[in-house]
Amino acid sequence: MNDSVAVDAKRILLRYGAPIAILDDVTEPHRIQFAREVAKTTLPERQKRLRALLVEHGYIVEKED
Repeated sequence: MNDSVAVDAKRILLRYGAPIAILDDVTEPHRIQFAREVAKTTLPERQKRLRALLVEHGYIVEKED
């Protein structure tokens, strides 16, 4: 994959709330996949969708109330 695509994907994920410490663990293909998915999501829902993707793929654990 083109390095600029991976860099842009990382920027998108950071913009919509991916924690830096977690993002370092996310594989490059997942970063690109998540960024594409987030870009297709409506603006108000992007942060929530990104969090759902990170939880769904096991990068973060959802806190229980």
